[in-house]
Amino acid sequence: MSTSSEIKFTVYLDENKIPEKIEWDAEDSDSNGKKTASSIMLSIWDDEERVTYGIDLWTKDLIIHHLNIHMHQTLLKMADTYGRATNDFTSAELLRGFADEFARKLELINNPN
Repeated sequence: MSTSSEIKFTVYLDENKIPEKIEWDAEDSDSNGKKTASSIMLSIWDDEERVTYGIDLWTKDLIIHHLNIHMHQTLLKMADTYGRATNDFTSAELLRGFADEFARKLELINNPN
C-alpha cells in the first residue's frame, strides 16, 4: 500500500500582493508546527512537457546578503543532489566549483584576490 505526505506553503501578501511572510509545514518533518522562511525556490520537473517550472518567492524585507547565502547553499545542494542521483560526481564537482566561485565573487567566503 502506498502512502503520501503533504508539504504546505502559506504565503501572506500585502495589499500589492507582495509576500510579507512565508510559512511552511511538512507532515514528515522532525520539527513540530509551522516554520517561517523569507524565500522559496521550488523547481518542478514536468516529465510530460519536458520542462522545468519554478516557484520563486521572497518576502519584501529579505536581506540581500541572506539571499546570496541562500543561492550559494542552493547551488551546493544542487551539486549534492545531482551527484547522488546520477553517480556523476565529476559533473557535480563542476557545480560545486561554480558555487565556490559565486561565493568568492559575493565575498561569502574569503576572496584570495
